[in-house]
Amino acid sequence: MNKNASIRKAGEITIIELKGKITIGAGDLQMREAIHAALAEGARKLVVDMSQVVTIDSSGVGELVGCFTTATHKGAKMKLMNLPAKISDVLTVTQLITVFDVYPNEAEAIASFNG
Repeated sequence: MNKNASIRKAGEITIIELKGKITIGAGDLQMREAIHAALAEGARKLVVDMSQVVTIDSSGVGELVGCFTTATHKGAKMKLMNLPAKISDVLTVTQLITVFDVYPNEAEAIASFNG
C-alpha cells in the first residue's frame, strides 16, 4: 500500500488506518487510493481509523467527504473512529461531524454495523 494508509480486515469489516498528515499532497491522495481500493475489492463496511493522523487541512477534509460520498454511492457504509481532538475540532467547526458516524474505539465502530 503506502506509508500514509494501510488496510486490514476484521471479519467482514475493512479497517483503513491513516497516519500522519492528511493534507494537500501529503496524504489526501493516499487516503483516497486506500478507500477506493477497498471499495474496488468489494468492501461494503469501512471504518477509517484516524488515531495516528496528526493534522488535516481543507483538502484532506474534502477528500474525506469525497470518499464518504463515493462509498455511499457504491452501497457501502464508511465510519470514522479514534478521532484525535484536533481532527474532531475540525469536523465540529465545519459541522461535518454530523455527516459521519464517529466512534471512540474499534469495538464500538465494529459493533455499530450489527445494529
